[in-house]
Amino acid sequence: MAANEQPAAAAVGPEAQYQNFLQQGRFMLQRSASTGRYVFYPRVLIPGSGETDLEWVEASGTGTIYAITVNRARNGSHNVALIDLDEGVRMMSRIEGVETAPIGSRVKARIVEVDGVAGVVFDLLEDKA
Repeated sequence: MAANEQPAAAAVGPEAQYQNFLQQGRFMLQRSASTGRYVFYPRVLIPGSGETDLEWVEASGTGTIYAITVNRARNGSHNVALIDLDEGVRMMSRIEGVETAPIGSRVKARIVEVDGVAGVVFDLLEDKA
């Protein structure tokens, strides 16, 4: 079995496949085999074309903060961030260890598990300037 395949993948939807990869500690994205275009949120068809030649590939795990806000609640504040991954797709997540961060900051993905569910969070990369 190839590294980007899972048993009975055809019988499991793309969201379940994505979650299975995260549970294995792998941050994977879908990519069109014919065009090289990345897709996120996991899907069955490529948006706009309807093509079905999506394959799973390892994400670089790095990106840039596109937007960030702080959700303040009585039980504690947390940020919600939109991250532009280097592959060209955008995902919603959070930045760990800080309340907020400047737009344009570079970040690195990390997989965490909360209540038995794996998810992707990001850490700020130190400025190399």
